[in-house]
Amino acid sequence: MRTALTGLVLAGAAPASADPLIDAAGLVPGLAVEMRYAGSDNFVGRPIAGYAAPRCLLTPPAARALARVQADLAPEGLGLKVFDCYRPVQAVADFAAWARDPADTRMKAAYYPRTDKADLFRLGYIAERSSHSRGSTVDLTLVRRADGAELDMGTPFDLFDEASATESGLVGPAARANRLRLRAVMIRAGLTPYPQEWWHFTLKDEPYPAKAFDRPVR
Repeated sequence: MRTALTGLVLAGAAPASADPLIDAAGLVPGLAVEMRYAGSDNFVGRPIAGYAAPRCLLTPPAARALARVQADLAPEGLGLKVFDCYRPVQAVADFAAWARDPADTRMKAAYYPRTDKADLFRLGYIAERSSHSRGSTVDLTLVRRADGAELDMGTPFDLFDEASATESGLVGPAARANRLRLRAVMIRAGLTPYPQEWWHFTLKDEPYPAKAFDRPVR
């Protein structure tokens, strides 16, 4: 049951001494933020429930891990761009409801051209619960710090396709090398990759492994 005062689902009260979610941009110098679900450039084609502002909220340990990654990348002239961070439970429910609507395929050409929408749950691209709701999972890519250009990863973010798997042989060697570079630097900072999506990482020692937050991103 959603708790109106705390904004948590199945989570109880957050610690009184500190906010469990902070704006990662305030802790990660030069972090590029492009929160796709706060706008219409995403696989649904509209802003998603719970995203009232394009902010990257994360637990403090997860934000500190990204700061370590950013510092690790700096000598190469590289940095991070985040596409999604904390995801409210209501957003997860919005995705699930969309996935069950076979008539809404307006973004198919851009985000799942070779995948049947009916298979998104089975293939693991859409789920009833998301690690993002625990506040320590992030979707991101590498960019050049000089001009903000994204490095070639072979597929765009959120492409629901086997080519998006980190070690997919369907992408070229340069893209594969960039994926492995991202994976390596994230692992060094204590984040665990999701092999099916090159952009998806979760803090290994996340502080709220059994909680699911539902406060809107504002």
